[in-house]
Amino acid sequence: MGRRRVMVIGLDCAEPSLVFDRFAAVMPNLRRLMKRGLWGPLRSTIPPITVPAWTCMVSGSDPGELGIYGFRNRKGYGTYEMDFATSKAVRVPRLWDILGDAGRTSTVLFVPQTYPPAASLKGSMVTCFLTPGPESEWARPAELKQTLEAAFGPYIVDVPDFRTDDRSRLLQSIYTMSGQHFGMARYMLAREDWDFFMMVDMGTDRFHHGFWKQFNPDHPKFVPGNPLEGAGRDYYAYLDRELGTLLSYADDDTTVLVVSDHGARTMKGGICVNEWLLRHGYLALKSVPDKPTPLTKVEIDWSRTKAWGEGGYYARVFLNVRGREPQGLIPPEQADTECRALQSLLEAIPDEQGKPIGTVAHRPADIYPVVNGTPPDLIVLFGNLAWRSVGSVGLGKIHTFENDTGPDAANHDWDGILVAAGAGVPAHGRLEGSEVRDVARTVLQLLDVPAPASTGGRSILDRIAAG
Repeated sequence: MGRRRVMVIGLDCAEPSLVFDRFAAVMPNLRRLMKRGLWGPLRSTIPPITVPAWTCMVSGSDPGELGIYGFRNRKGYGTYEMDFATSKAVRVPRLWDILGDAGRTSTVLFVPQTYPPAASLKGSMVTCFLTPGPESEWARPAELKQTLEAAFGPYIVDVPDFRTDDRSRLLQSIYTMSGQHFGMARYMLAREDWDFFMMVDMGTDRFHHGFWKQFNPDHPKFVPGNPLEGAGRDYYAYLDRELGTLLSYADDDTTVLVVSDHGARTMKGGICVNEWLLRHGYLALKSVPDKPTPLTKVEIDWSRTKAWGEGGYYARVFLNVRGREPQGLIPPEQADTECRALQSLLEAIPDEQGKPIGTVAHRPADIYPVVNGTPPDLIVLFGNLAWRSVGSVGLGKIHTFENDTGPDAANHDWDGILVAAGAGVPAHGRLEGSEVRDVARTVLQLLDVPAPASTGGRSILDRIAAG
């Protein structure tokens, strides 16, 4: 037996119903892995979104422990400002940190929330789509940037302007970005001496948000026979071919995991959360715009505001509490009562025809054992992810069927994918009950490295053993 290694291939937003069922016939490489090992759904975090889900996956921590509740988080209670969650916001060890301390070498490519790269990394890193641009310091060691640029040209950090009606340009941009990233991955696999390899491709996420209504018949705007109806099948077949090229670097002592951070589903529409808060007396503006405008671009009257919200695939709603926020209005002794009342009202918002949509609003303290950072008071999943949260004001309505940040037909869904095969993984077949936090413990167990006390989740190998 040689040296045990682990290869993790991440496909952001890869959807189980497409991978395991609808497009399975065009994914022979993945099917071979499934037959040799195990596969099944991988439950995402609350909220099911790229940041923080990937960091939860590689640390074993949940969003409350991380104090990271989305791409943008409150800077603190002393300000109303939000900030992007970079790698500097992560205060728990991730797999490459733990493995480095154990003397193991990691090659980490495009994993979300890795910019800026850690100088202490034992191995190599190319940072993620949140990197400011190709001119940034996106590689470790530093000289790797020049090496990769010489071989592949300027780093394509992300698909430019992926919320667009220019479908032809978007499709080409997705293939170009993914092609470069998979090419870099093959280059690094051949060049590096690694114990742990991990890459994440964002192309799947960009493809779903850009083309979901073109290839999914359950979307209200799907048109049978449209020119892009076969684009989903073609893209998943492409992903499988790229996957096959990476698998050629996995020997008999390598365990391969193919994972996604969440799935995707049809977006029925959007709930204009701040419009609703305006109408119900929670939010006050000094002047209401006459066209859709981001909340950050209008002047809020904080002296009359009790709550405000953020848009996205879910809503984050914050209370304006006296003594906590700079211009707080709600007396602190009433904050809990106000929060519970608002929770019930948001969950009761119907669709445009007055029918229930099944919204779920979570109080962070109810779902996370530990709540760090500056959490929202409510995490709101409109229609339990069937509806998007639209944060703009000036629309003059509560329901909308156009996204305020550009064309987007898909929302996230609860389950991503898990496929595992190779050294140490039995031919188990379908496995239920796994969650994203299990990946960190699984990798450490496969490499025989003890997990820190902060690592949550449960190894998938232990789940199998427990039956």
